[in-house]
Amino acid sequence: MDQEVKEQEKMKFCRHCGAKIPEDAVICTVCGRQVEAVKSEAAQPSVVINNSNTNSNINTNVNAGGRGGNPKNKWVAFLLCLFLGFIGAHKFYEGKVGMGILYLFTMGLFGVGVLVDLIVLLCKPNPYYV
Repeated sequence: MDQEVKEQEKMKFCRHCGAKIPEDAVICTVCGRQVEAVKSEAAQPSVVINNSNTNSNINTNVNAGGRGGNPKNKWVAFLLCLFLGFIGAHKFYEGKVGMGILYLFTMGLFGVGVLVDLIVLLCKPNPYYV
């Protein structure tokens, strides 16, 4: 009889259906609904975020007017490429000195670079920006 009394003392009522359920139950064994919040035994770790780039994260527009670089005439660059492309004249005109020297020493990347540049220059708008 003592055991029956102890079992009844360890019981509680479901707040949804009113059935007797064990005291430590989180979910009602009759209706299946959650009776109380889940107790977390492990302490939640505290997360500390040290963000030191608060003011260095500023975006500025360096392209005034929406277009960057210097305007170049498409037809001038095309004629330079057509007649003097093997010595890199069109690259020097665009301000790309390194590529101009490369074209100078390789005869326009063995002619392939000049051919590609002619096609690319025809597809660019006039004026284009470098």
